[in-house]
Amino acid sequence: MQSRAKIMGHAVHPILIVFPLGLLSTAVIFDIVYLFSDRPSFALAAAYAMAGGIIGGLIAAVFGLIDWTGIESGTRAKRIGAVHGLGNVLVVALFTVSWLLRTGGDLWQPGVLAMVFSFAGLALAGVTGWLGGELVERLGVGVDEGANANAPNSLSHTPAHVRH
Repeated sequence: MQSRAKIMGHAVHPILIVFPLGLLSTAVIFDIVYLFSDRPSFALAAAYAMAGGIIGGLIAAVFGLIDWTGIESGTRAKRIGAVHGLGNVLVVALFTVSWLLRTGGDLWQPGVLAMVFSFAGLALAGVTGWLGGELVERLGVGVDEGANANAPNSLSHTPAHVRH
């Protein structure tokens, strides 16, 4: 199945996801550095990175949804795509709550709850990122019209070309 949203022959969604994933990961790293250094500049940097990641995640989601609508109904790929997409909406929501919790503090310094939300968001992003990899690497979504949208899980050690 080819991607529905392309630019210069390449799918837009995978191009865009590197920005929110990188920015949100960086925000958590800045939070960790802030915890150990107690330097407010790291809290501020985390807030800025988080804001960029949230905006980038929402933009990437639009193109992911466009691609998801093109996946054949009733397939494993359609189900995984739904979990991947909804999971990423939750990732953005967790980081948004974390960002909002920081707005009331001095210099955007996060409290414990703000960090819990951002750390949970990053952990979930790891899971949804793996699901995105499963869609592309295993099921060939957005790669080829001849993709096997019902390929077994990559952890099954069964070849992807085996039809079920």
